[in-house]
Formats: sequence, C-alpha cells, structure tokens
Amino acid sequence: MRSILVAGLAALCLVLAPHASAQDAPLKAGIIGLDTSHVVAFTKILNNPKKEGPLADVKIVAAFPAGSPDIPSSADRLAGFTKTLREEYQVEIVDSIDALLKKVDVVFLESVDGRPHLEQARPVLAAGKPLFIDKPVAGSLADALEIYALAEKHKTPCFSSSSLRFGAAMAAVKGDAKIGDIVGATIHAPCSLEPHHPDLFWYGVHGVEMLYTVLGTGCQTVSRTQTKGTDVVTGVWKDGRVGTFRGIREGKADYGGVAYGTKGIGPIGGYGGYEPLVVEVCKFFKSGKSPVSAEETIELFTFMEAADESKRQGGKPVTMESVLAKAKAELAARSK
Repeated sequence: MRSILVAGLAALCLVLAPHASAQDAPLKAGIIGLDTSHVVAFTKILNNPKKEGPLADVKIVAAFPAGSPDIPSSADRLAGFTKTLREEYQVEIVDSIDALLKKVDVVFLESVDGRPHLEQARPVLAAGKPLFIDKPVAGSLADALEIYALAEKHKTPCFSSSSLRFGAAMAAVKGDAKIGDIVGATIHAPCSLEPHHPDLFWYGVHGVEMLYTVLGTGCQTVSRTQTKGTDVVTGVWKDGRVGTFRGIREGKADYGGVAYGTKGIGPIGGYGGYEPLVVEVCKFFKSGKSPVSAEETIELFTFMEAADESKRQGGKPVTMESVLAKAKAELAARSK
C-alpha cells in the first residue's frame, strides 16, 4: 500500500512539475525598433543573470529592427544597436512584427520615431500582447488617440511613459510633508526639436511628463513663448494651479524644477536612470495594470499639441478642449 502511495505521489509530481516551472519562467519580451540607446540599456538590465525582484520576471528574447531613414539619429544608429543586441545579448533578430509576435509574450515598442508607432502597435494590440510604448507614444495627438482606442477595443494592456516619471526624487516631491499639497510647479528640461514631430513631442516630452507627474490632470488652457533657444509653456489647471515647462536648447540643459506647496517650496529631482522605469514596465507586464492612465498620457500630449497651437496663434492661450476636439475630428474622418 505504501509503495503504491509513493508511486502515485511521484507521478503527481511529474505532472505538476512542468506547470510549476512554466509559471516561474520569465515572460519572453520582444522589441520593435532598434534605433535608440534605450534598447541596449533595457536589455542590459533585463538580461542580467543577477537581476532580482520584478526585473526577474521579464527577459528580452527577440527584436525587429525597425528604423526611419529620414531621421539621422535613427538611421545612423540602427545597425549598431542591432549588432549589439544580437552579438552581446544573444537576442534573436527577426524580419517582421508578425514573426516577433510568435516568439514573445509582451512587447516593448522602442522606435525612436513616433510616426510609425500606430501601425507598429496595431498588430501587437490585436494579438493581445501587453505593450509598453516608449516616448513619444505617437507622432500626432490623433494617432495617440487611436492607439488607446485600439487597446480598449482589443482589451490589451498598454501604457507609455518617459523614464523621468519614475525617479525616486520625483516620488519624494509628492509625498513631502514640508511642501504639503502642490499648488503649482515649474519644470526645466532639454528640448531639442525634430522637424517631423510636433515641437515638444520629440524631447520636450520628458519635461512635460515631469510636470504631469507632479500636477496630474486637469489643465484647461495653454500658452507658449518661443525663442531660438528656449520654450516657455504655461498651463492653467481647472482648480487654479499653474504649471510651467521651460524647454532649453541654448545654455546648460538639465532636468529639474520647483514645486510650490501649501506648506513650502521644494526642488523637483531630475533623471534617475532607466531602471525605475523598467521595473514599472515589468510590474505592468505581470499584472496588466498600467501605472499611468490612458487619460493622463492623452492629456499631456494634448498639452504639447496645444503648445504648438498657441505658437501658431502668436502665443495666445488656447483651450485644451479645442485642441482635443480637433484631434478627435481628425480621427473620426479616418474611419469614413
């Protein structure tokens, strides 16, 4: 009787063991776009055999090397980053997004150019693969709206963020009792321009992400002043808070700012490396719950598009509502 029981338990262990190991195995991640330094930085973090915590739940296994020939910072770096992933990190390089999706559980969309993001995201979302989209989420506000509409349609988890959102110094500001409730903020950050993107989408997005991390949603009007070396964009929130982004192209450029609170005024920390973002992405891939809502990302891109509209109108304040309505009308026209 005892031998029968032992044999039965052994058989049960053989049946359960593959399931246990499958559960413990890291998620297989793929990358679309190999024209940004982020792909090497992220792969170095996630394919480190000594990684711990949420980072241990994800491994980069395959990549599709998309790039943009009309953007030098894409075309000039694509081959080098592709070679690094293949030779140093043993990442399999595939020839299409469809081929990538057959090999992975989750996807990093890393193309440095926001314009192709919609078409690159479309098959991923349709396949139900959780998707992280690096900045900028898209090359236009209408495209951003469509990406999130597709994510909702296919019930596929999706989020986008700059790495500046998740640094420890950013989190410390919002919980600082010496500052109290934040009633306004000023952010400064680099703001190089790229002719194929709305002005702030290309690099100013980092600073705007910081502004929204501190203030949250609710901006109603935006006005912009621009010179050759500087942009100053001011938003007025519905509760009276004022947020300002100073984009720097001349002189010393760095990330930082000031938070104005009910109890005090304090500094807003800058760049804290890529790992805090990658940790949040790994948590998202496991849980399916985004740390940044679609509503907030759409609003911060509306803020940046409103800055362009204010520029076109000579710096006059423009409403966020009017800019969003224009983008929604553009999206609606596509479906006709």
